[in-house]
Amino acid sequence: MFVDRVKIECIAGKGGNGVVAWRKEKYIPKGGPAGGNGGRGGSIHLQADHNVYSLDWFTYKRIIRAQDGGAGGSACRQGKNGEDLILKVPCGTLLKDPETQQVIHDFTQDGDSFKLCQGGKGGKGNHFFRSPTNQAPNIAKPGTEGETIVIELELKLIADIGIIGFPNAGKSRLLKELAAARVKIAPYPFTTLQPNLGYLYLDDGSKILLADIPGIIKGAHDNRGLGFEFLRHIERTKALLYVIDAAAVDGRDPEEDFTILRQELEAYEPALLQRPCLVVLNKCDLEEAEPHIKALRKALGKKHQLFVISAEQGIGIAELKEALRKLI
Repeated sequence: MFVDRVKIECIAGKGGNGVVAWRKEKYIPKGGPAGGNGGRGGSIHLQADHNVYSLDWFTYKRIIRAQDGGAGGSACRQGKNGEDLILKVPCGTLLKDPETQQVIHDFTQDGDSFKLCQGGKGGKGNHFFRSPTNQAPNIAKPGTEGETIVIELELKLIADIGIIGFPNAGKSRLLKELAAARVKIAPYPFTTLQPNLGYLYLDDGSKILLADIPGIIKGAHDNRGLGFEFLRHIERTKALLYVIDAAAVDGRDPEEDFTILRQELEAYEPALLQRPCLVVLNKCDLEEAEPHIKALRKALGKKHQLFVISAEQGIGIAELKEALRKLI
């Protein structure tokens, strides 16, 4: 399950209590105070991990607690420190204040770490309070509570290439052909309701991370059809791959589809139009595609690099893979 937004409460560990204890050994009638200090509570950290792709782990863990510190012991024994809790998040995760939506931290690099809340301090045992004027203190302090924070995590995918297009244009099928990804494919719109990821492995051993973005519709920049939920995943891609239904199976005009896609990206974030891109004319195996492909070559061929393919039949996939390698 792909999850890209969660709200969680994090509670750091409480510090262990200090204790009152006395040194009791044979032939030492006045052993003095020997109560140890409590251990500190565990802190909670967030850390970016390039092997994590979703926030789904947090779905059923909306309240997360770190380990409490242990109480002190006799013979001045220090209580055990609570273990710090390190929560792994995908690269591209934003840590936000849920009330103001202010970004607190942006996890863009693998290994990037941020301390969410500090564990409580351990309390002092009575050995700590001994002095020349008070050689037998009978007091100890409890540990302090750990910090508590409510946060929102929002994921914006960091992929090499974002695959975008209208619903039912064949994006998921293309991702499956390029990256052998396990994605749901069906002949109706909005089969994909969440981004799908897959690696295109190249002959030189390198790989390209592809993100299949759910179908964009007219008005997406105004949040129509969950527009914001989809468009934000395009923001950090290095390049874009437009997938156009050249056969106009759903009765739309392919050239108009491309124009609308560009307009929606520009309205959402103008800088997206400056990203390197390729245009794929899909479903070339259908008879209805031929006149549209000719028209698209004439209208777009001078401005954009076009690839005529059939993701269903595997036509043109090898050439497209080579072009993607050069693009990245």
